[in-house]
Amino acid sequence: MAKIELRNVGVTFNVHQQKRVSFKEYMIRGLFRRAANPMMRVRALEGINLSARDGERIGVIGHNGAGKSTLLKTLAGVYPPTAGTCTVEGKICSLFDITLGFEFEATGWDNIRYRAYLQGESSRSVRSKLEEIAAFSELGDFLNIAVRNYSAGMQMRLAFSIATAINPEVLLVDEILAVGDLAFTSKAQARMRELMNTSRLMVIVAHDLKTIANMCTRVVWMQHGRIVAQGPPREIIDRYVEASTRKPAGPAPVERVPELAAA
Repeated sequence: MAKIELRNVGVTFNVHQQKRVSFKEYMIRGLFRRAANPMMRVRALEGINLSARDGERIGVIGHNGAGKSTLLKTLAGVYPPTAGTCTVEGKICSLFDITLGFEFEATGWDNIRYRAYLQGESSRSVRSKLEEIAAFSELGDFLNIAVRNYSAGMQMRLAFSIATAINPEVLLVDEILAVGDLAFTSKAQARMRELMNTSRLMVIVAHDLKTIANMCTRVVWMQHGRIVAQGPPREIIDRYVEASTRKPAGPAPVERVPELAAA
């Protein structure tokens, strides 16, 4: 049984206002001033309550910066909640940042094993899927060389082939992936449809409202890290479109955190 249960979930990031402080600026502002590069508190998610069960297809919509991708990464366990509780039951397949974590000095074959282990596969199950993953990637002899020699498209091919080789109970998708040339993209889209049909529970983020309307059983509308509304796809999408044409949502609010300021 697949299950998602979020209760009053919040995710807050503390980030520096500037990426780095130059030596000149450091000297001008004072060697011992703590506010040379102040911290900012970004409330990426706040007060999120969401429940989903077997058979549901949840679409998440909202403006850029609304917290959609942060929500997916919280469900995947990438970002632990800083408030509330997040429970996800079932084998997860996450299709976002799929090349993240590659060992670029290792071969394609080695990366298949590494990534499969991270996805929860056992040594036995990885061995049974090696050839299938290799064949789907169409990388041939390139699997024998270090991934640092791959083009970006080849890396995406390999990552997609590994990520979609499992039989997920909970499928998390951030937009529809472009993974190579036309022939491979067509094959990848067919694999995606298969995963979406066979997974017990799916959460998908997309700006393509037509895809969301056709694919999902429920839509969640997010704004500034909060859920504005959720319900039947057509109803929520119409409300979102109407609100979007009235006034841009704008970026999520941030606040300065004096107690965390650092030089």
